[in-house]
Amino acid sequence: MRKIIHVDMDCFYAAIEIRNNPHLKGKPVAVSGASARSVLSTCNYEARRFGCRSAMPTFHALRLCPNLIIVPHHFDLYREESRKIRAIFADYTDLIEPLSLDEAFLDVTANERFAWDIAKEIRQRIFQETQLTASAGVASNKLLAKIASDLKKPNGQAAILPKDAESFMATLPIRKLWGIGPKTEAVMKRLGFNTCGDVQKLTHIQLIKKFERFGGELYFLCRGIDDRPVETDYIPQSLSTERTFERDLMQLEELFPIADRCWEEVQEDLKKSRYRQRKIHKAFVKVKFSDFSRTTKECICGTPNLNVFYTLLAEAKSRRDLPVRLIGLGVRFLDETTGITQLILPGFDQYS
Repeated sequence: MRKIIHVDMDCFYAAIEIRNNPHLKGKPVAVSGASARSVLSTCNYEARRFGCRSAMPTFHALRLCPNLIIVPHHFDLYREESRKIRAIFADYTDLIEPLSLDEAFLDVTANERFAWDIAKEIRQRIFQETQLTASAGVASNKLLAKIASDLKKPNGQAAILPKDAESFMATLPIRKLWGIGPKTEAVMKRLGFNTCGDVQKLTHIQLIKKFERFGGELYFLCRGIDDRPVETDYIPQSLSTERTFERDLMQLEELFPIADRCWEEVQEDLKKSRYRQRKIHKAFVKVKFSDFSRTTKECICGTPNLNVFYTLLAEAKSRRDLPVRLIGLGVRFLDETTGITQLILPGFDQYS
């Protein structure tokens, strides 16, 4: 049986800024871009008490918390701190799967020590060497470890034992499952599935008949079953870019030149070594309207071009008679693994 640790830094970007600027300590702080239409990358817990959260428009966060201190990004600094933290991980295992600069899975099965003790020591060392706090989850698989790391935040850790997995999952809200977005959650709730326990009442066959492939995955996820290994060579499943406009745009034709620039960026990234061998499976666009509602539209396409993105953009924009504040476009790669992808109910587009 595997021993998996999920380490998640607490308010990583904001914590670094506060560490480097002690006068910010105890005050509500958020990290955001310079534009008036930017969104929060992260915020500390003092800001979260006012309702601020990651990905919230900065102007909205300032309405909720007028005393919120906005700090600009310093990504070089964040990357350097991330390297220090990953060096600590490497003292305990070679099986490390970074999910972002501030979180990673560790497979410590080969380490003879208890995973709980390893996680505790890693968190202690991170604080000693960086003055930053981390939370951790310990379990027999990645799904449960990620859920566990959120249970005792900030600066804590939790474990879900194999014998307790199914009963623990029974009370878990369906939204807590990795890959379930707000729209999928809303659909599931309308069907009477509020917790994983509600889903556990159906058999594997019943779920497949009801939700197709989604149902087959859901059967195992709701029981805390996850056989995915920790992948040391991260395989990107998609590549995209997006733009937020200085003013909302109403006409579809105004969006096309911006889509051109986005596609140029994606094409440049596709030349990088990590993407060269990947086969494109789908093209997609994202549109955010002036009221902050969002929609995506995608199609199966192995060789996308601007005409494909223009068509997707037109279909996505036509869903709301509102100006547009942001568009994004990108590609999804052919899934060459058996890993869990974002769960989308068959028959509708994902809104978030």
